[in-house]
Amino acid sequence: MLGSVSPSANGIIDQFVPHELKDDKYWARRRKNNMAAKRSRDARRLKENQIAMRANFLEKENNALTAELQKAQAVMESLKKRLAMYEAV
Repeated sequence: MLGSVSPSANGIIDQFVPHELKDDKYWARRRKNNMAAKRSRDARRLKENQIAMRANFLEKENNALTAELQKAQAVMESLKKRLAMYEAV
C-alpha cells in the first residue's frame, strides 16, 4: 500500500509519501512549496502591518478632526450668543 489519503481543510487530497518514495523530485517540490508558503506568509504579514499603520494614521486624523470640530462649534456658539445680544436690542 502506498499510503493513506485524506482530504485537507481546503478540499485538496493530501497523500502521505513513504520514505522510500521520497526522491529528489519530491524534495524539490517540498522546497518549492516551502518557499511559496514563506512568500505567502510574508506578504500577508506585510499587508497586515500596512493595514495597522493606516488604521493608526486614520485614528490620529480622526482625533485631530474631532478636536477641530469641537473648537469650531465652541466658536459658533460664542458668536450665536453675541449675535443674540445685538438682536435683542
